[in-house]
Amino acid sequence: MQKITPFLWFNDNAEEAANFYTAIFKNSKIKHIARYGEAGPGPKGSVMTVSFELNGNPFIALNGGPHFKFNESISFVIDCDSQEEIDHLWNALLADGGQPSHCGWLKDRFGLSWQVVPPVLGEMLSNQSGKSVKVMEAMLRMDKLDIATLKQAYDEA
Repeated sequence: MQKITPFLWFNDNAEEAANFYTAIFKNSKIKHIARYGEAGPGPKGSVMTVSFELNGNPFIALNGGPHFKFNESISFVIDCDSQEEIDHLWNALLADGGQPSHCGWLKDRFGLSWQVVPPVLGEMLSNQSGKSVKVMEAMLRMDKLDIATLKQAYDEA
């Protein structure tokens, strides 16, 4: 059993975010919704926390108010086995107001940062023969990562 669970602080849209994420990732579901009671601090009956799974991994989302915002110092890495998977997840996470960034990074409409990457990228970047320089140069020119272009840079180095 996993002993560390990501706990995500939202202003007031934790349930909307959990529904968004579980619709994108396979093997995902809402597990439990807890609501604020008489003691608050949220309005009685409003969503306090949402427990959910993404690809079988547990997450908890809290409606904690506007006090804290997501930033790039924390992100989730998604290892994608194909360009098709990269394209699908990239587009789905950018839907309805997400923002692309560089080198496979993006911010979804809730402000949460994701890295959508192929595992082969790490292998190519760790190559000690100098090929990693060309792969890094190719990656730095991309927003969404393109496996074929990365492999071409590797092979041509």
